[in-house]
Amino acid sequence: MSEVYAARRERLREQCTAGGAASALVSRPANVRYLAGAAPHGAVVLLGRGGDDDLLLCTRPPGAEQGDGRPDESLRVQLLQTPGGDAAVAGADLAATRGVESLAVEEHHLTVARHRALDSVAARLRLTDLGKAVEQLRLVKDEEEISCLRIAAEIADQALGELLESILVGRTERHLALELERRLVDHGADGPAFPTSVGTGPNSGRGRHRPSDRRVEEGDFLSVCLGANYRGYRCEIGRTFVIGTSPADWQIELYDLVFAAQRAGREALKPGAAYRDVDHAARQVLDSAGYADGLAPLSGHGVGLEIDEDPQLAPAAMGKLDACVPVTVEPGVHLPGRGGVRIDDTLVVRPEADGGPELLTITTKELLAL
Repeated sequence: MSEVYAARRERLREQCTAGGAASALVSRPANVRYLAGAAPHGAVVLLGRGGDDDLLLCTRPPGAEQGDGRPDESLRVQLLQTPGGDAAVAGADLAATRGVESLAVEEHHLTVARHRALDSVAARLRLTDLGKAVEQLRLVKDEEEISCLRIAAEIADQALGELLESILVGRTERHLALELERRLVDHGADGPAFPTSVGTGPNSGRGRHRPSDRRVEEGDFLSVCLGANYRGYRCEIGRTFVIGTSPADWQIELYDLVFAAQRAGREALKPGAAYRDVDHAARQVLDSAGYADGLAPLSGHGVGLEIDEDPQLAPAAMGKLDACVPVTVEPGVHLPGRGGVRIDDTLVVRPEADGGPELLTITTKELLAL
């Protein structure tokens, strides 16, 4: 992987040079990990004029905590000598001592106070905005990254599948969420990709519902949304089931509608498809059935080192999909007081010649009575 990280840093260096910056300071944790292979708390990457000048500046040794990742062996690591110091400030100071005249920084990640601190220690430096250059590099995943996402999806599928085989009636949403997160770790995840959501009865179908002490009852809809974090890469899966009895007519009708919307969104995932068109494909199925009010602001989003990355599949989103971009498709409908349905998959955009979108989360989408 060493050459992969070096190539990523070189692509960023080329962009910085083209923009007139002699060096760059990357501070956003996911971006640090993307460029360095590890992101210890508070670490930054200082990009120099050449690969030999690149540094990972840390306040503690890499690997001190689980989930930090393993740093690129070819990248020099420098620990701050001052306890409680700021690696970004130290990086700017180091760039100034190297004679750098302009330093590109991630203004969207820095606080105002931190930006002022950079100015104060390196007054001779001209600070420019790196913008979301690293996020744009992260958009299209290589096959190693997709392999990590694939394993994360397998772990999430395993955890969910085991839960469905257990007795659910009488257990609380909170209990089920904790059990799912434990099973994720048991199957090899670094941890959950995000707080697991479990909703029953009137809570079902809500996006990012925080599990409560409500107990599962016969006839409930049960909606679950979970994801695994594997080597820093995060996937997402959401399913809805009926508890203990045959589903009622209204449950079947609502489920079939959301399933049709999710299928339309999945089928729209093609290289060159506009983000807004993918959203429209899923959204119009629900709109035409009279559920326009209360729909989520987007129908899906990118995943990777963060659970909510670009692209955003939303009505006003600008841009088009590329091959090897992993995204979720996650429409849902919630009926106040009754409950609802969410169906959520993680897929990788692939051209039709390669079989179309690759489905990573494969737990059945059949409406099961558990």
